[in-house]
Amino acid sequence: MGYIFYSLSFTFLILATVAYFTRRHWLHRLPIPEPLYTRLPTSFRDDIEAGLSSAAFDLTANVEAGDSRQGLDDQGKKEVQAIMKRRGVGFDEARRIYMQERFKKNGIGPDGRPRDPKFVSFS
Repeated sequence: MGYIFYSLSFTFLILATVAYFTRRHWLHRLPIPEPLYTRLPTSFRDDIEAGLSSAAFDLTANVEAGDSRQGLDDQGKKEVQAIMKRRGVGFDEARRIYMQERFKKNGIGPDGRPRDPKFVSFS
């Protein structure tokens, strides 16, 4: 009886260790529900503290100027944070992925031109 318990414990320990070290490959596929309420930042200062700023997308000028707007778009913030969490990338890369997905949904190519076959451009 002791051998069975020892074997099961040892097998579980090995499987848990393998799952822990490979979690980056399979964790994003689990259907983990989002909390009912997630506090999103409501000002540019909160956006900076939440990691939604970088050298290429600097919000400190908005804070220093005393900008009274509500901050970044709530839906965009949710999606960018989800991409950052799901793919394990930084803010700039997540913002690039988000914009490419939006462009693709709206029929715009990666070069910025519409993918409409009737589109005519004169340069």
